Amino acid sequence: MTKARDLADLLSASNGKIPSSRLDVSFENISDTGTEGTKVASGTTAQRGSTAGQIRHNSTTGLVEVFDGSSFKSIDSPPTVTAVDVTEVDSQAGGNQTIVITGTNFASGAVVTFVGNSAADFDASTVTIDSATQITAVSPKASFLNAQEPYGIKVQNVSGLFAQLSGQINVDSAPTWSTASGSLGSLYDSMRSSASFSTTATDLEGDTIVYSLQSGSLPSGLSLNTSTGAITGTASAVGSDTTSSFTLRATANSKTADRAFSILVYAPVTENLTSSQTWNVPTGLTSASVQLAGGGGGGGGGGSGGGCGHPSGGGGGSGGAGASNSSGGNSGGGGGNYTGGNGGHGGGSNFNSAFTVDLSSTTSVSVTVGAGGAGGQGGLFRGGSEGGSNGGRGGSNGSGGGQSSFGSFGSTSGSTSSFNQSGNANNGADDTQNQGGYQPSTGFDGRVGGTGGAGKVVITY
Repeated sequence: MTKARDLADLLSASNGKIPSSRLDVSFENISDTGTEGTKVASGTTAQRGSTAGQIRHNSTTGLVEVFDGSSFKSIDSPPTVTAVDVTEVDSQAGGNQTIVITGTNFASGAVVTFVGNSAADFDASTVTIDSATQITAVSPKASFLNAQEPYGIKVQNVSGLFAQLSGQINVDSAPTWSTASGSLGSLYDSMRSSASFSTTATDLEGDTIVYSLQSGSLPSGLSLNTSTGAITGTASAVGSDTTSSFTLRATANSKTADRAFSILVYAPVTENLTSSQTWNVPTGLTSASVQLAGGGGGGGGGGSGGGCGHPSGGGGGSGGAGASNSSGGNSGGGGGNYTGGNGGHGGGSNFNSAFTVDLSSTTSVSVTVGAGGAGGQGGLFRGGSEGGSNGGRGGSNGSGGGQSSFGSFGSTSGSTSSFNQSGNANNGADDTQNQGGYQPSTGFDGRVGGTGGAGKVVITY
């Protein structure tokens, strides 16, 4: 057979190629002396063979690979990671964190993994290969855990080769306010000297928190403790109820959180209680100043008229004093010719010294207001000789005033009246300063003493 005939017999009649069934050729230590390169088989991942030692170009991955009898191994250069643009994540802020990674040999299909300090790793939710030297990775901020900081960055190409840059990202959340926004409370005038309001915030990382006034103003006289958040001091008095609104800032490291608050300072309030009752403590009131006045004693009755020698009845004795009042009501005036004397005026209801009560554990107080004492009865005419040997009869004492009290916190007794004057003439003057008057009578009988002034309870806060 000629050489031409032999070649023709080897070629396929259909496509001019030599089928493998007609070849029995093996090559050893092939040397390609060209400069452009030796082309190897190229195909997708799905087109891979299964013979150990096969070398091919994977058009899916873009890499040359070789089959070792169990799996294909890609031939590639590992990536490098040199920097990230974010080094701190606020895991409590919500939303996603975008991180730009710089390095080399980044390939399509690369996976970015955030590596925790105790193997609590997670992959970025989206990865964009911007170029062979830059990747943009996005993950939820909540995925970063404070206990796992600092996080490293791992970039792994599809070849399985990877690079990791450790200790790059810390978790630093903003502080969280524990105190609800809005009113911190109210401050009554009686509580101004001991004002104390609390505001607190916490930090997940345990960083020291510094408090500051961001906007608005505190009530005059109060100040903010920058270490504890407490607002204390002696607030200035106000002429009308005044609300101060302000915003505080809690700072931990470089993270901040703001919250708006307000404090109400009341103008002074005075309540005059003139009847017994249950007094309800206003909400938020912890102390008050109280003054008590017991009822004044009744005035003594006037003496009756006497005989000719003693024609006029004596004046009634003075009414007993109210609390801390030494004067009481004045004595009644003497009677006219053959008439009974005037009854004494009842005592007034004057106050004892004010005292402070602690109301922090009390919601209501039982209040008693003492009534004024009844006036004494006037002396009855008994007649006298025309020679005036017999005088008139004296009137009786007035009754003591009632006790006033403010629960178990304090009380003051009512006053008793003075002794009555005798039936002899007594020119006592009327007293217009006290609450009690006198009851007039006619004829020879003495006049009734005046009723003592009622007590009072005064509460100031």
